[in-house]
Amino acid sequence: MAQPQQVIETPRVSSVRRSVPPRAGSVVPRTRAWRLLAAVLPAVLALPAAAEQPADPGLGEASLSLECRVPGAQLYTAAQLGALKAALAENRPIKLLAIGGSAAPGASASYPAKLEAALEHALPKVDVVIDHRGLPGEVASGAAERLRTMVAEAEPDLVVWQVGTHDAIARVDAEAFENALGEAVAWIRSHGIDVVLVDPIYTASMAADVDYNRIVDAVRVVATQQQVPLVRRYEALHYLSRRSDRGEGHMLGRQFRLNDLGLRCMAEHVALTIATSLTRTEAPREPKADPATQPLTGSQRAPG
Repeated sequence: MAQPQQVIETPRVSSVRRSVPPRAGSVVPRTRAWRLLAAVLPAVLALPAAAEQPADPGLGEASLSLECRVPGAQLYTAAQLGALKAALAENRPIKLLAIGGSAAPGASASYPAKLEAALEHALPKVDVVIDHRGLPGEVASGAAERLRTMVAEAEPDLVVWQVGTHDAIARVDAEAFENALGEAVAWIRSHGIDVVLVDPIYTASMAADVDYNRIVDAVRVVATQQQVPLVRRYEALHYLSRRSDRGEGHMLGRQFRLNDLGLRCMAEHVALTIATSLTRTEAPREPKADPATQPLTGSQRAPG
């Protein structure tokens, strides 16, 4: 059963779900869309055209708080976000579905508010509606299918998916994980919804673990193959842990979960990845399908 959703709204927005794609006449002219993009991204520089090319070192670092600052090349890989740019062009709120972590009371429950604050800083004048849901279990053992149900219910413009940590700890087969994740991301994108992946958490206790690192690598492979942005959380936490005498202890709590500072940094890293990726986005050419009307076939189901 899906976890109860948490919806975070800015005061200016009332959440209105969209059951059908917008009519062609509702999209503003291209020149106006580019003016809007320029207005909401004044601090982000244009990037090279290759979708899977990592960011240059230092790009966007200044927009991060000092405690969370990581060179761009070790922080994210940018890629196109067509659905998100279309939402901006239509001048409507962005609907973001944040998957992973815990939606239960505790430090993780503050993640939606931290992500909203980071996005408001990275994308000023843009309204964001955040739906945060936990996803217990391993992707290769059925969690990917539960995610599809969440996507069908939420009808988001963007899914931000923290993925891989459960699978890595559970020692699932890396190939099965990679196949299940690739199929799930492809299914989401086939419905005109953007995806940002967040790879597993770094901890020194698992740094030399071959199986754990195979899952980290698998997330990166899927991000490259599916041409979606990747938040390189593993490398970012590794970088930040070397700046503290406590190692990763100042960012992590118990059971491979981020503490309050770790969650704030991850929210800033996600927001910067989204903002940077928007500079290389083109509007989608095909209309968005309604996920709720697309039944899952046997070939679409995740292994396990």
